[in-house]
Amino acid sequence: MTTPANPIRSTIPFDTDGVHHGFLRLPHSNNDSAWGAVMIPLTVIRNGAGPTALLTGANHGDEYEGPVALQALAHELQPAQITGRVIILPYMNQPAFRAASRVSPIDGVNLNRAFPGHPRGTVTQKIADYFQQVLVPMADVVLDFHSGGKTLDFVPFACGHELDDPAQQTACLAAARAFGAPFTVILREIDAVGMYDSAVEAQGKVFVTTELGGGGTVTARSARIARTGVRNVLIHAGILQGEAEPGETRFLTMPDDACYHAAPQDGLIEPAVDLGEAVAKGDLLARIWPLDRTGAAPLLVVAQRPGLLIARHFPGLIRQGDCLAVLAVEAG
Repeated sequence: MTTPANPIRSTIPFDTDGVHHGFLRLPHSNNDSAWGAVMIPLTVIRNGAGPTALLTGANHGDEYEGPVALQALAHELQPAQITGRVIILPYMNQPAFRAASRVSPIDGVNLNRAFPGHPRGTVTQKIADYFQQVLVPMADVVLDFHSGGKTLDFVPFACGHELDDPAQQTACLAAARAFGAPFTVILREIDAVGMYDSAVEAQGKVFVTTELGGGGTVTARSARIARTGVRNVLIHAGILQGEAEPGETRFLTMPDDACYHAAPQDGLIEPAVDLGEAVAKGDLLARIWPLDRTGAAPLLVVAQRPGLLIARHFPGLIRQGDCLAVLAVEAG
């Protein structure tokens, strides 16, 4: 059976030397535009034969370090500085980015759980399919920026995953270290089904992702880390000329699911530990105060294992089942 063609089309070439700015155009008929389209900004910079880097931000639309760093790179990078090709999409999930939302306002789908996608699916599924079938196969190294969005805050880290192929895992972790964030993590995903990460890794690519802060904003520090990190990865990949600025990084691992702590009930959070601080098993992580009464004792949430606090819930109110805290441990 022949696979139906994806309707997304690039308005610029991928195989022509020079700097090209344009869009991925996805036809989208809707109440506001009968023959409308979702226009995903795209830059391709090419200088002869060589490796290809695929760089993406706003996989989730409320995460901003990637978009800032990639807009800057698309504006500044010149062909004479590289060997090979750099494909830049600062707003991978354009509808979610414009809505400042984790998921697309068009179809309610989380792009980072939509892979491999479908060429005749919803808008988000079509975007996932285009990456799966067209963009990822072009790439040698893929960097996908993330941060905590509106609901989480992280210590700034670059990361790779535990993979079945030891050589691929080594290459991914080497690229993550080269990014030069204050922390480098072997990340244990709590839910990896349908992730862009898994789709890229399944194609044998070198993949790096990040968590560079959160709270639905970007800071001067997190922007600097993102800007430096993307250039470091390009230098590491042999694409960009120059010397890397890696800085010092602490290497962390997540050995088990006990690293993740969920809220047992709704409430008002009083943190007992700040990001980057170490805890022992049984140490208090947070108090959850009731929302509907005074005089009642808070629920105490304690660490399920020793570790370093690398992520926390961001808003002051939390709901039952929300991620409250994430721990990691120093690599031996």
